[in-house]
Amino acid sequence: MAGQFRSYVWDPVLILSQIVLMQTVYYGSLGLWLALVDGLVRSSPSLDQMFDAEILGFSTPPGRLSMMSFILNALTCALGLLYFIRRGKQCLDFTVTVHFFHLLGCWFYSSRFPSALTWWLVQAVCIALMAVIGEYLCMRTELKEIPLNSAPKSNV
Repeated sequence: MAGQFRSYVWDPVLILSQIVLMQTVYYGSLGLWLALVDGLVRSSPSLDQMFDAEILGFSTPPGRLSMMSFILNALTCALGLLYFIRRGKQCLDFTVTVHFFHLLGCWFYSSRFPSALTWWLVQAVCIALMAVIGEYLCMRTELKEIPLNSAPKSNV
């Protein structure tokens, strides 16, 4: 049917490029947040903060700082959803995909499946924040008025 509003066309190249882009946004902004937080407390950054599930926790300062960085990263990635995905319906899909690949990265990095309850709680909170805020931002842009007349008004 021709003329459908927002008809969906299966485009695997677009989807794969969006997944790669969102992974880049995720790890790039997480690295920046970790570097910023580590710089503020004069701590040495390491990949363990990003990929080791045992680091995250309430009992140690590095664990609390890493948790704060993950939460701030979820907010940053919600902006990534707004600018690169632009569809409210797809925000949850891309959020879960990003965190699934992060799970695989953590599993590969530490050679064991993440079993720390704190890691799972932080990831669940980050998924909820990123999906809900990203969907809210995308829905706001989708609901903007569409101008019907683009011609300049004349005073006749």
